[in-house]
Amino acid sequence: MSHKLEILEGALIITDAHYSHLRPELLSLIKDIRVKKIEATQLILLGDVFDLLFGTISYTCEKNIEMIALLEEINLEIEIIFLEGNHDFNLKNVFSNAKIYPFSMQPLLCSFKGKSVALAHGDFDLPFSYQLYTAVIRNFFVLKILNFIDKKIGNMIIQKVDRYLNKKDDCKEFKNFETYILQRKLQKYQCDYFVEGHYHQNRRFDFDTYKYINLAAFACNQRYFIVKSSKDRELIIEENSHKEM
Repeated sequence: MSHKLEILEGALIITDAHYSHLRPELLSLIKDIRVKKIEATQLILLGDVFDLLFGTISYTCEKNIEMIALLEEINLEIEIIFLEGNHDFNLKNVFSNAKIYPFSMQPLLCSFKGKSVALAHGDFDLPFSYQLYTAVIRNFFVLKILNFIDKKIGNMIIQKVDRYLNKKDDCKEFKNFETYILQRKLQKYQCDYFVEGHYHQNRRFDFDTYKYINLAAFACNQRYFIVKSSKDRELIIEENSHKEM
């Protein structure tokens, strides 16, 4: 990992929106960013922003065409940094200008006012069985075959996956979460801050050598985050809500 990416003060972070036709709330926020009703110096997307967006599966791209177009427009004026999640991946051919960081490049070590910040979707260090699964499902040839079959049967495969995902409870409490984080030994990444999504817990812990931040899922309560700094240049990630009245 290297400090090639600078996080800007005023960057807006979104994670785990799980955007779909049944979860359209993110669309309003992205439209507000596009027309500058909400200002952002950067847009950082920490994965699972879409509930189903696989770059090689054409049907998932068609279903998300409006959101993709809006993000492309925004990216003409501000930098978009997209760390792929387990629901949205193989995105380099979907977004023409965004900086895309796949599973294999996470955690991504960035800098903020002289501090090192590791960013990740959050599923990079799960057990071997998961690592094997994610390698297979992201494989270009596997997805090409899946795309061919899915088209032949009227997109029935992706539609079935979509129905299954929409039944999941994305907002449940992870018991003993702090103990779980300690067991992962994230201090090996030698960062001042470790920021990730995936677990949907909205928890922060100050450990001996680094500060850990797990961001809330936008899907749960329409929460997004703004990067700020304190007087002593420490990282502050300020929580905001975009619930429509």
